[in-house]
Amino acid sequence: MFESVLVANRGEIAVRVIRALRAHGIRSVAVYSDADADAAHVRLADEAVRLGPAAARESYLSIEKVVEAALSTGARAVHPGYGFLAENAEFARACDKAGLVFIGPPAEAIEAMGDKIRAKLTVAAAGVPVVPGRTEVGMTDDDLVGAAAEIGFPVLLKPSAGGGGKGMRLVREPGALRDAIESARREARGSFGDDALLIERFVGNPRHVEIQVLADAHGGVVHLGERECSLQRRHQKIIEEAPSPLLTPEVREAMGRAAVEAARSVGYVGAGTVEFIVDGASGDWFFMEMNTRLQVEHPVTELVTGVDLVEQQLRVAAGEPLGFTSVELTGHAVEARVYAEDPSRGFLPTGGTVLLLEEPADVRVDSALRVGLTVGSDYDPMLAKVIAHGATRAEALRRLHAALGRFTLLGVTTNVPFLRALLTDPDVRAGDLDTGLVERKLDSLVAVDLPDEVPAAAALERQLSLAGDDGDPWARSDGWRLGDRAWTRWLIDGVEVRVRGDEVSIADGEPARYAVRVEGDRLVVGGRRYAMARDGDVLWLGRDGHAWALTETRPSEAAASGAAGRGGPVTSPMPGTVLVARAAQGDEVTAGQALFVVEAMKMEHTVTSPVAGVLTEVHVREGQQVALDQPLAVVVPHEE
Repeated sequence: MFESVLVANRGEIAVRVIRALRAHGIRSVAVYSDADADAAHVRLADEAVRLGPAAARESYLSIEKVVEAALSTGARAVHPGYGFLAENAEFARACDKAGLVFIGPPAEAIEAMGDKIRAKLTVAAAGVPVVPGRTEVGMTDDDLVGAAAEIGFPVLLKPSAGGGGKGMRLVREPGALRDAIESARREARGSFGDDALLIERFVGNPRHVEIQVLADAHGGVVHLGERECSLQRRHQKIIEEAPSPLLTPEVREAMGRAAVEAARSVGYVGAGTVEFIVDGASGDWFFMEMNTRLQVEHPVTELVTGVDLVEQQLRVAAGEPLGFTSVELTGHAVEARVYAEDPSRGFLPTGGTVLLLEEPADVRVDSALRVGLTVGSDYDPMLAKVIAHGATRAEALRRLHAALGRFTLLGVTTNVPFLRALLTDPDVRAGDLDTGLVERKLDSLVAVDLPDEVPAAAALERQLSLAGDDGDPWARSDGWRLGDRAWTRWLIDGVEVRVRGDEVSIADGEPARYAVRVEGDRLVVGGRRYAMARDGDVLWLGRDGHAWALTETRPSEAAASGAAGRGGPVTSPMPGTVLVARAAQGDEVTAGQALFVVEAMKMEHTVTSPVAGVLTEVHVREGQQVALDQPLAVVVPHEE
């Protein structure tokens, strides 16, 4: 076994690997960018090396800097985690050339499975079922059009060089095909530097099922059962479980054999995942791709098999043979990914500083969160994973739902309430899943009303903080006056809240009495306790997995803000970087005209003019960092 290993990653996966190294007495070396100088993985490691600025291409994606960090610290091996350089064949070769052990598959296997066309041809030759279609190198637009006529519509265009949904186009009719090909090539070229496409039959009601495999350098290959990952948003997984509620033992064994043959076909060594797409109507299943690394969702496999996959990666990389030829699945495990994003705004990334954090202690939590951590826009928005195990699927779902209710993070908007709603959806409970379920049901999954108690509690807490305790009635600003209290008016997130003593009237509603007291970082409202943290004029309250950021303003301040707002303020939908500024002060614009492009966490978002008018103010320039809801410009309608 190695004496020292460098972890070429960040966040929760780096923490996960470092803890595994510590458990086996192996010295750990972390790497970090300037944005992560005080991150959890840096604090946890035995040694840490700065790579460079926050931009990934100048830090975590720099092969030269990562290899140099390993050599300078005396590391014998490099664990790439997932993302960044994990599936980069040149990185694997650079490690080998420097005398470092790359804890992953051979570079040739990474290349073979990294190219979708080559991967399909390779596994098909090994007898693994593939989606019907045309998978040839160098297909022209005419070739793709001819292939679509042979396959029959609908068809799916996919880039050969990448994944994550980029460059993928579903085409339902012949008339839309050529435009879709042009669009897919353009996006694939921009994302992967390669515009090669393949074309496949579109699988209806698709389910995403993947098989975990382990292979050693002595010819041993074993599968560890499947995970179902059909619950997705933007072609990215959010809930994963093991085993799948769909598969019978016979189908599981057949898919397992196919995954093993796929791994053997490229001389695979290490931990990998063979992904399949399953036709929800017919039950037919086909090879989709192979991820040549550890997966985000690996904990669910670990919980149902009892196999530590990171430990196995280390042992295989050290030359040891696998110590088993099969595994037994026990119980059921479900994982939820906690993201810094707002599902009600199309899953746009969010950001901020963690003001208060409480993670459930009775389930597994893979996390790099801590109080004081700044969540920015430089990297993927995933913050943590919460994983529950139960004797049955129903028990695992119940435990995960309850655990997410005890997951409290104030200061950053997350998807936790959405995840809890998704876990209670009747189709999810019944195991009737497909990759389009979230999109179909999104409106109902994000429709959460703000309970009256929340703005009432915020207004009362504000009154308590203003009341003072020096005994001077003239210094108080909580509505006190001779004879009787006056009503004090607040706007809590745009809702008028009137307070008099312990009476609260919300909007035009009748007054109700609320008993409120502060106990440390808790606001007690009646018998209910809310986690509480303040950030200037924003009061964060958390309960049952929800986190409300309540902006408090006096009505006079809100009126002034509203007057400016009538001009059509343009704000950033997410924290990030202004990539493009298409308008200047004084320009006339039309409603819906693109003004800015903001990029964050692998996403681009076009900001448009809300009204037709004149740009009277422009506050940002290209390359500038912006915060969530930061004003970018002001558009004054023509009639004003």
